[in-house]
Amino acid sequence: MNFASSRSGRAPVRVGEVARLSEATLVSMLGRASGRHLHALAHNRDPRPVQPGRRRRSIGSQCALGRGSRAREDVDAVLVGLVDRVTRRMRAAGRVGRTVLLRLRFGDYSRATRSHTLPRATAHTQTILVTARWLMAAATPLIEQKGLTLVGVAVGGLEDDLAVQLWLPFDRHGGTTLDAALDEIRERFGAAAVTRAVLLGRRQGLLVPLLPD
Repeated sequence: MNFASSRSGRAPVRVGEVARLSEATLVSMLGRASGRHLHALAHNRDPRPVQPGRRRRSIGSQCALGRGSRAREDVDAVLVGLVDRVTRRMRAAGRVGRTVLLRLRFGDYSRATRSHTLPRATAHTQTILVTARWLMAAATPLIEQKGLTLVGVAVGGLEDDLAVQLWLPFDRHGGTTLDAALDEIRERFGAAAVTRAVLLGRRQGLLVPLLPD
């Protein structure tokens, strides 16, 4: 079993590689809760009862930035990459969601969560990105005061995409045609086959390994 990484050109991170890291190392990379949880899972320790047939209520991804300062453009590039990753996973799982969550960890190890609920469920990358950017802008004073060490994006309130109501008025620029085309290219030629221009040549930080959806 291996955890897939969406970072272009980067090999997947395997469970055995995570298991070889100490709990302290994972905590320093991901934070206390996430580091301990991932260390336990890598060593087959999970107290949660198995509930077959139950689907997850949210899909998310997060990225550790380290303690160095980052320009606003670099943070935005990380946000773009996370939203792109989350929405691709949603579409691959046949899911749409209404609530966009932004999770932040600061230089003093404190955390903040911001969320916004959309009028209708969606897996449209641009819609979720605009919302996440708005939430990030609202948190700018805290970021400037404390420094930013981790960014996470999640979409909650998930439901199946079998009967999604189209929005009126119909807008050829607002639909999912572009998302579908990019998904097909990545499915056929790999995740690195096409990427957003803003991500070219940028280091996105350490992406946290993912469990299967």
